[in-house]
Amino acid sequence: MFDSNQIKKDFPILARQVHGKPLVYLDNAATTQKPQVVIDAISRYYENHNANTHRGIHVLGEEATEIQEGGREIVARFLNAEPEEIVFVRNATEALNLVAYTWALENLREGDVVVATRMEHHANFVTWQMVCEMTGAKLEIWELEDDGELHNIDKSPLNKGGVKLLALTQASNVLGTINSIKEIVDFAKHAGIVVVVDAAQSAPNMKIDVKDLNCHFLALSGHKMMGPMGIGVLYGRKELLKDMSPFLRGGSMIDVVEDFSSTWNNLPYKFEAGTPDVASVAGLTAAIGYLEQLGMDNILKHEQELGAYTIERLLKFKQIKILGLKNPQKRVGLVSFTVEGVHPHDIATIFDSEGVAIRSGHHCAQPLHRKLGLMASARISPYVYNSKEDIDRAMVALKEVIEIFK
Repeated sequence: MFDSNQIKKDFPILARQVHGKPLVYLDNAATTQKPQVVIDAISRYYENHNANTHRGIHVLGEEATEIQEGGREIVARFLNAEPEEIVFVRNATEALNLVAYTWALENLREGDVVVATRMEHHANFVTWQMVCEMTGAKLEIWELEDDGELHNIDKSPLNKGGVKLLALTQASNVLGTINSIKEIVDFAKHAGIVVVVDAAQSAPNMKIDVKDLNCHFLALSGHKMMGPMGIGVLYGRKELLKDMSPFLRGGSMIDVVEDFSSTWNNLPYKFEAGTPDVASVAGLTAAIGYLEQLGMDNILKHEQELGAYTIERLLKFKQIKILGLKNPQKRVGLVSFTVEGVHPHDIATIFDSEGVAIRSGHHCAQPLHRKLGLMASARISPYVYNSKEDIDRAMVALKEVIEIFK
C-alpha cells in the first residue's frame, strides 16, 4: 500500500515547522525534497570515497570511478538506454543547451524550421530562439486547444515542409498536460524530424522507456526527482552523439592533445569536460533506487489522485480559475490556478504564513501565460510524501486568501 504519511518520515526537512506551523511542502514541480537515503549517499561519498575519477590508480580514485560509472548504468537502466548514451550534466537546461550548441548548430541551416510547443519551459524555448538567430532557421509554435492539450498533429506546424527539429515537453510544468510523446515521435520519424524531449516534469513520476518512445534526445533534472541539485542527464541516441562536437573542452573529454590539434574521448565522456560531480551522481543513484522501490506506476497514480482531489477542492471556490485539463488521467498532479482579483504572489505569501509552500509566478513559461491572458499563476504541485490532508491545509490557506481580498 502507498502510504504517503509513512513515506514522509523518510524526509528530514518535512519534520520542521514554518511560522510556527508544520511544513506542508507543495512546490515539488520546482524542486523535490530529499529522502535520508539520498542525503546519506552524498555524505557517505565525501566521508569515504572522495577523489577524482578515471585518472587515479589509488583506491579512492577507483572507488569514485565505480560510483560514477555505476550511477551511469543505473540511470541507463532507469531510462532503458545504453550507458554510453547517458551524459551527466548539471540539469535539464544544460542538457538542452548541449543539444542546441552541438547537434542543432551543426545541422540546421537557413530555411529550416524548428517547432516548439506553446507549453514549453523557457529552457526548451529560448534555447531554440537562439539557435534560429544563429543559423537562420525559423521558429514556429505548436499551439494549444482551449483545454490545454496540443492542437491535433494534423493542425500542427509539423505538417509544413522544412521542419528539422521538434522541442516537446512530456508534461507541462504549468498545465500538467501529459503529451502523447510516442504518437508524436512516430509521426515525426516519418518526416525526418529530430525530437528533443524535456522530461523534467515526467521523470519524477512516470516510467520512461527511451527505446519505446523512440525520441532522439531526452533531458531530465535530478533535483526534481528527489536527487540533489546540480546533476542532470542528457539521453542521446549514440549514432547522433558520435557525430556531435563537444560542448565544453578540457579535462576528461580529451583523448590526445597535440600542439595545434586535439582528439576527443569516447562516448559519453567527450561531453563531460572537467571534474565530475560524483557526490551528486551518488545522490541521484540513491534517488532512483528510492523511486523504483516505490514503483513509478504507484507514484503516478498517487500524484494523479492528489491532483484530482486538488481540482475537486478548488472548484468549490467560485473565484478560482484552474489552468489546463480537468481530467486527472491526462495530466500529472500539479495544478495551476488564479484567484479573481488577487496577485499570485499574494496568494503564495498568505499560504506561506500558514506553513504551506506553493509556487507563484510565470513558472518559466511566459509565452504560455501570455497566450492565456495572464502574467502569472499560483501552482500546487504534490508528490509522494503529500496526502489529502496536505491539500486540505492548502485549502484552509486559500479560504484565508479569499477572506482577506473579498
